[in-house]
Order: sequence, then C-alpha cells, then structure tokens
Amino acid sequence: MSKATEAMPFAYSGSKPGRSLLLCCYNQPLAAPLPDPSANHSRQRPNEPSRENRMSAIVHHVNRVLPGLMPLLRYRAADWPHDIRAGLSVAAVAIPIAIAYAQLAGFSPSTGLYASILPMVVYAFAGTSRQLIIGPDAATCAMLAAVIAPLAANNSGLYLSYSIVLTLLTGLFCLSASFLRLGGLADFLARPIIIGLLNGVSLTIMIGQVGKVLGSTPEATRFFKQLMEIPHLVVTAHWPTVVLSICCAAVMFFLPRYTKVVPASLVTMALAGLAAFLLGLGDRGVALIGPVAAGLPDLVIPELHLDVVGELAASAAGLALVLFTSGMLTARSFAERNGYDIDVDREFAAFGLANIVSALSQGFAVTGADSRTAVSDANGGRTQMVSIVAALAISLLLLVGTGSLAWLPIPALGVVLLFASWHLLDFQVFKRYQLIERSAVLLGVITMLGVLAFGAIKAIMLAVTLALLMFIRKVARPDCEELVNVRGRSGLYNHKLFPDAATIEGLLLLRFCGPLVFFNANHFRAEVHRAIARQAAPVERVVLDMIAMTDVDITGIDTLGRLDSELAAKNITLVLAGRQVEFEKWLQTTKHPDAALRQRAFPTMRQAVRHWRGRNGARNSVDEAEDTRGSAVAPAAPVPAQAVEPVLEMEAAAQPPVEPKAH
Repeated sequence: MSKATEAMPFAYSGSKPGRSLLLCCYNQPLAAPLPDPSANHSRQRPNEPSRENRMSAIVHHVNRVLPGLMPLLRYRAADWPHDIRAGLSVAAVAIPIAIAYAQLAGFSPSTGLYASILPMVVYAFAGTSRQLIIGPDAATCAMLAAVIAPLAANNSGLYLSYSIVLTLLTGLFCLSASFLRLGGLADFLARPIIIGLLNGVSLTIMIGQVGKVLGSTPEATRFFKQLMEIPHLVVTAHWPTVVLSICCAAVMFFLPRYTKVVPASLVTMALAGLAAFLLGLGDRGVALIGPVAAGLPDLVIPELHLDVVGELAASAAGLALVLFTSGMLTARSFAERNGYDIDVDREFAAFGLANIVSALSQGFAVTGADSRTAVSDANGGRTQMVSIVAALAISLLLLVGTGSLAWLPIPALGVVLLFASWHLLDFQVFKRYQLIERSAVLLGVITMLGVLAFGAIKAIMLAVTLALLMFIRKVARPDCEELVNVRGRSGLYNHKLFPDAATIEGLLLLRFCGPLVFFNANHFRAEVHRAIARQAAPVERVVLDMIAMTDVDITGIDTLGRLDSELAAKNITLVLAGRQVEFEKWLQTTKHPDAALRQRAFPTMRQAVRHWRGRNGARNSVDEAEDTRGSAVAPAAPVPAQAVEPVLEMEAAAQPPVEPKAH
C-alpha cells in the first residue's frame, strides 16, 4: 500500500477499474481538510439567511399586516392608568351612541353594541393610528338605512341580512383598495363635499327624530315631505313623551356647561331609564326599547346570493369611500395633533377588516368616530389599548347589564341623536369659503341639497362628478395674469392685485397659470391677444413667464410657434423667460423645426426685463423696485423707458441671448 493510501485508511486499493478511479481521486492533493465526522454540521449555507435576518423579515411582514401588534407587544406599564381611564370614558360615550345609532339605522340596541366590540379590537391590531376609535357613525348609519330600507320592504330578518351583506361587501372593497394602494381616493372627496355631506346627513337625522321626541308616527320618508309634515306631528303629539323629551334636552344642554367629566348622553339615558322604571312611563304610552338580547354575538357567515350582491355592490363601493374618507379626516387630525404619521393604504385595510368582522359578528358598517376619538384623547389615551378596554367594558354590559337597557325610552334616544346631529352641522365654514373660493360654497351646498333630495350615495356621485368638471374647467381655462413691479416689494405681481403699480412702456409681462396642453392651447392664444388689446400704449415685446407652465405638450409647442408668427405680423416680439433647460428638452423631444424661440429665451423674468431695459438705454425696473422699498406706490401711468437711468450690467454668469430680430 502506498504512502498516500496509508494516510487514508478508509480508501480501498483494489485492482478493479471503479475502485482504481476511487483510489486515484483520493490520491489527489486536498485543497481543504476533510470534515470531522464528530463536528457540528449546522453551519449556515452561503446563500441561506441568518436566523436574525429571518426573524427580522417575519417581524417586518407581521408589522405590515398588523401594524398595531408590535406597539401592543411592547406596551409600557406607565401607559396603563391613562389607557384604562380613557377606555372606560370611551365606553361610557360609545354605549348610548351605539344604541341610538342602531335605532337610527333600524336595528335593535344589541346590534349597535355588537358593532362596537370586535371592530374596535381588530382595528387596534390592524390600524396605524394611535388614537382613532372605530364604531357606528351617523353618516354611515343614515346611508346604510337609505340603501337597505327600499330593498327589505319592512322585513326585519331580511333587513338585517342585507345589512350584513352590505357591510361585508364594504369591507371587501376596502381590502381591495388597500391591495391596489388606492388610499389616495380619500382625497377625491374635497372638503366642501364632506361638509355638505355631513350637513345633509345631520339635517336628515334631525328631521327623522321629530316624530320620536313628539311621540307621533310620521308617514313621510323624504326630507322635504317630512318637513311639511311637522305641523301635523305637533298637533298629534303625545304630551308625556314631549315632557320627557324636554327634560332630556335640558340635561343634554346644561350638563356640559357645568362639567365635562361625565358624558351628557350617558347621564341623559340613565336618568330617562330610571324615570321610566320608577314612574311607569311605558304604561303611560311612552315608547321604550324593550328587551335586549343578552350575551356576546355569535359569529355567522352570511349567504351571498348573486342577485343581492349585484344590487348592493355599487352602494357598498360608495359606502366604503364615504366611511374611509370620514375616518381619515378624524385619524389625520389627531395624528397631526399628536405628532405622528399614518399610512392611508394600511388604514384602508384596517377599515376593511373592521367592517368584515362587524358583519361576521352581526353588526353593521363602522368607521372612525370623531366624538369617541376626542374623548379618548381628552382623557389621556396614549395607545390602541384604549379600544381594547372599551370593547371589554361593552362586552361586560352585554353579559350582565342588558336588563336595564329595556327601560330606555326611545324619546331619550331621539334627543341624543338630535344633539349629536346638531354638533355635526357646520354652516360657518361656508362663510369662510365664500371669501376664498365661491365655487367651493356651490359644491358644498349642492352636496347638502343632494343628500336631502336623493340620498347620500347619489349626492356623493353627483358632487364628485361636479368637482371633477370644475377641476377640468379650471385646468382648461387657467388665468393669464399681467405682471407688474411694485415699489417697496421685490419680484413681480399680478396687476389685478396692484392696479396702481407702474407698467413698462412697450413691454408686456404675462404668466399663464397652468400647463400649456391640447385642451387649453387656444384659450392661451386668445388670452395673450386680449391682454395686448387691453394695453393703452403699443406693445413691442411680450415676455411669457414659463415657470408657471408645469408642462408643455406638442400642441402647446405648436401654439407657441403659431403665436410667435401672429405677434411678428404685428411687429411684436415674443420672449420666453424661465425653464430654458425644460424648453430645450421639449423642442428636442418633439423634434420641433422652429428654433427661433430658442434664441429668445432667458433664464429668468428679471433678466428678460433687464435685456429690454438695456436695449432701450434704461435702468432695470426690478432693481428699481428693490432699491426703493418702503416708498410710495408708483403712479398708474406707464413709465417711459428713456426717463430712467442707464442699464446695470447683467450677471456675469448669465449669457445674454441673441438680440431678437424683427420678423
């Protein structure tokens, strides 16, 4: 046996070909020592991620799906007293509101409480807001009732089934929107639309409570018919009910003025229930809630029939948009107040999961509740543990306290809804919008009237369509501003804002406030010609501020060339200022043959004005305005170019363009 074979006692040195090949291979020098059989072979493979990296990836994915989980796992004991106090306060407000909103939507009180338990818990794990409280909302309840009532035809079992299906579809739409990263859809409901929607819903709710607080039975279902029916309801009022309603309204009105520690709605309903029990108001004709089912909700999977899904799909999409937009307003406002950011796409998913579990637990559509969120923030709530504490408190009520709910008078619920709706009304904002943009007032009023006349879903579709048309009109017809220098101020300003500011003889400075594209190109040409016609003195040069033009397409470039030719026929030179690099790229990209404008482009409006002044042997007007800050405003008459001092030198870095030639 050779020495090499002796070094490897487990190698075989036989004479068969296969064995010789094995021996030959073992006789080759080894690049590394053979592994020790007793060694640990659990070492990491080259391309295999480490255990720490795998755990980090798992945590990252869990945090994306359940962003609220990690803060709860890392919960600080110091936050516990604040969150318990805030959670109990939220439950105290949520219980009467949930019962009242359930009555508004046509459900039993237990259904409203069901919608306030699991959705809050799920959002605590899936949401990105630290303060937002999920629950029933006036607008969503009113919209849900408006959609379901015509389909259910007074069938209570069918009514609840349709509501569960609608809520489930709403949650699925929210999840789909989150998957497609459509969180920006919340921005499509402009602030005037939301104000108009809330005002319309508030008025609808208020008019719907008149019959309850008077003890009368209304016949009309639409707002304007209900408004005309009020005199009849007053004549047929049930006076014990009216007295109880007045007492409840007094508590709701005066209690917050003396203390805000105890929720007025909770005190009102507790006192009304106690009065009904002690005075036997049910025997006197006052309507009571009646027995409330005890226990936690059962989880059910609704049957999805294609015909029902088809009828409810469009309404579910509109409801998803409304509840998400409404919730995002609340979430964003409290996030800004407390100094953190929220992820709108993840919020869409969180709202979807909250509505899905609400449907599975026999609840109805939920969204961010501004009043309960404000209560949480005011009582020092720091984390989403507030939602979990509030959900546990409501669950405890369902387990042991439903007997007392049977004595709650329905007029007391009507009073609570009246005050809640009153606080949602906001007409003062329209006065502010009137000073800023009148079209915003028009949009808000149309939305409000649409809610009153056609319902919330149709009103939103109408308002969004109108808002898009108004936006298209604004982009298609941008303002073309004449710019002037103002003594005591640097820069150029709209002549309409400073009508007494000086103009420069022979020079017209214009700013087109929008992109120059195919649908506004003709409007741009017409505005330039109108501006020239308005000048008292003949115009020799038009300087166009290109900075305001965020985009110029091929039609826009052709329009500039056509305008240049039209002005040249009138012995007027067209000059461009700003966006030299972008304009050069536009010409190169479109391979535009006309290079004349290229040689009449300046880096800034300041240099374009200086060039004109230098050509006429005068001082730059921008410098003149900067040198005379604080002096009186210049006279309205044009300033002759020859009456000003000689021109200053242009900046060394700026290369003067070629002198424009007359065409």
